[in-house]
Amino acid sequence: MVLKNLSKILSNPEIKKKAIFTLAIIALYKLLSYVPVPGVNLAALDYIREFLAANQGIAFFSALMGGGLENFSIVLMGLSPYINAVIIVQLLTVVIPHLENLKKEGEQGQKKINNYTRWFTVPLAFAQSYGMILVMNTIVQSEIPLINTSDFWGTVLPAMIVITSGTLLLMWLGDMINERGLGNGTSMIIFAGVLSGVPQHIFGYITIGNYGLLAGLLLLTLAVIYIIIKFTEGYRKIPLIYTKTGRDEKSFFPIRVNQAGMVPIIFAISIITFPSLIGQVLANRGSGTGADIGQFLLEHFSMNNPGWAYIAIYFLLVLAFSFFYISITFNTEEVAENIQKRGGYIPAVRPGKETADFLARVSNHLNLYGGAFLALIAVFPYVATKVAVMAGIDMSGGGNIDFLISGAGLIIVVGVILDLVRRVDAEMKTHDYQRFF
Repeated sequence: MVLKNLSKILSNPEIKKKAIFTLAIIALYKLLSYVPVPGVNLAALDYIREFLAANQGIAFFSALMGGGLENFSIVLMGLSPYINAVIIVQLLTVVIPHLENLKKEGEQGQKKINNYTRWFTVPLAFAQSYGMILVMNTIVQSEIPLINTSDFWGTVLPAMIVITSGTLLLMWLGDMINERGLGNGTSMIIFAGVLSGVPQHIFGYITIGNYGLLAGLLLLTLAVIYIIIKFTEGYRKIPLIYTKTGRDEKSFFPIRVNQAGMVPIIFAISIITFPSLIGQVLANRGSGTGADIGQFLLEHFSMNNPGWAYIAIYFLLVLAFSFFYISITFNTEEVAENIQKRGGYIPAVRPGKETADFLARVSNHLNLYGGAFLALIAVFPYVATKVAVMAGIDMSGGGNIDFLISGAGLIIVVGVILDLVRRVDAEMKTHDYQRFF
């Protein structure tokens, strides 16, 4: 069945063209991740790789954002500034009346908000590039400085411009995938970043000859993928009755259990990594109050060995962003109005405001389960490691108990693949319909 569907897809010239274009853009993105920023001491890159090997959480964050931290590449920050800009602009829509009005204008208003987001990404990326240079220069403990920060105009400023341009270039590549490729461009770049670390993870187990653990993790990963798919595709049917045609017609309005998809995970990770980075910088100061604060942050918020506070905050951030994202994307008043205009109603619920309130209650109820599920998958490696330590299992080798792809990565990978399957299916149906005209 799979081979049959694959042959049908490959026989479709339009889909094949889009698939090749998407793969070419992803290959270009991976090539860019190996091009170092001008002015970087290449000899110091070995210390970055040692640091990332000892801090797998930060390495995953770099891959998740689509960046090239390992090579201090021109796409160093990846899409992180853009994602942060999206969060900030969406928060501002609640505060600034002009943005709130644009949000109510539908598709045209959303396009204007997207343009504002892109413009806001530029200064945000420029500021973050300076912070990233200082942070990495402080974290990398070597006799050779990563970048000569004493020469601002000749070395630091050009590096900031290049890093900022790298983020804007990734945004443009994502737009190119949206227009001429398959899938959502931003999601595809993040998807490629997550999967790029999987072969190295697998080869690590093969190198040490731990085939039993590798087989166990493979089966566990497949089981979790199956659960995530079932949970992501699950929805509740809200019954609807339409009377406009002169007779009652029964239908339903679906509300998914996992309405937010992978977005809350990405938002939460973009925030939860900052305490660890700040802790690394402060701890390297040697002594004093700043160093004490740094040690405290590393002890409780390190992504390698996180404390319960880190796990709890991470869980709550994913849950909170789930509700935040749904409050933006699912306008219950607009849905209730559209149902009423079409002559429909929910049994035992009055049209208008009561319908909107009912949909909001159902949505929040389902989102509590959906958001909690996302958060549980995201924190599972850390909780499992903590439980193993309390049970007396030797974890001296470092790292966390995890799947072949991290829990957060699995949510992203499954979400992107399911979206890609839907888009390909829609393309196939469009192609089949066009043959009759």
